[in-house]
Amino acid sequence: MDSLPPKPRLREQFRAVMRVHRYSIRTEKTYWYWIRYFLRFHQLRHPLELGPREVNEFLSWLASDRQVAASTQNLALNAIVFLYARVLEQPLGDIGDTIRAKRPPRLPTVLSHQEAMAIISRLATPYDLLASLMYGAGLRVVESTRLRVKDIDFNRQIITVRDGKGGKDRTTLLPVSMIEPLQLRLQRLQAAWKAQDPFFKTPVSLPFALRRKYPRAPYSLEWQWLFPSGGVCLDDEGQCVRHHVHVSTVQRAVKIAVGKAGIAKPAGCHTFRHTFATELLRRGSDIRTVQTLLGHADVRTTQIYTHVLGQGFAGVQSPLG
Repeated sequence: MDSLPPKPRLREQFRAVMRVHRYSIRTEKTYWYWIRYFLRFHQLRHPLELGPREVNEFLSWLASDRQVAASTQNLALNAIVFLYARVLEQPLGDIGDTIRAKRPPRLPTVLSHQEAMAIISRLATPYDLLASLMYGAGLRVVESTRLRVKDIDFNRQIITVRDGKGGKDRTTLLPVSMIEPLQLRLQRLQAAWKAQDPFFKTPVSLPFALRRKYPRAPYSLEWQWLFPSGGVCLDDEGQCVRHHVHVSTVQRAVKIAVGKAGIAKPAGCHTFRHTFATELLRRGSDIRTVQTLLGHADVRTTQIYTHVLGQGFAGVQSPLG
């Protein structure tokens, strides 16, 4: 009698479920990091040997001993809940009261328009374009690096953000000042592509099963990265592909530019997005519109920028005059 095939390892099971539910590669890596951390905390015991009590111990340890931020603790919890509910198909249920990481109320760092432009002016191409998109369209750094040729609509002056935070798509503004430099970049890209430059012989990476569904898409112009990486890498199937410019490269360039601009604020890539929201509100944009452009699920997330502007104190005068 033939023996049953070996059961897939936990890592393979996890990856298969993530792909079925179309989670981003970034989320997949982050979730697996915390699942592995959880299992190592419990001496690599199989998760089926663990339960709500062990999850409680791990989360409490993160807060009390590791002193992680509240968002980090929540992310770890989400990863473990996903493991049990979706991969193992044995939902955890009530894990009891855990020691919760404190979430201190902090306002985001924002720049003035002059400060934002001072940083951008000190960035070399293409980092100046990426920073301009973060400031002018409210994109996250990962969203700006993932832009493809087909995501820019010059006629309607909009940018389509694919697979943003939470796996959602949205549209946002294409700044008028960005039309000419982006068109010039696309013209150069198109000319090199038409000339069959060796650069384009390497297929671009595509999400999930799209490459099998559209086998010519990795070589087509519309699927090309707007900001491609200079090097190549291997995908999960061992095929050589070209990815977009790495997020850490952009973050490093922005940090250097902040120093060169002499700005004494803890500013980085995400500061441009904060500044985008604050500037729109300062100039009279409706908060619901800003919420839509940023892709916030809850308007309360957007309302933090009204506190940055001090709009909650309208009509109140200091006793000092």
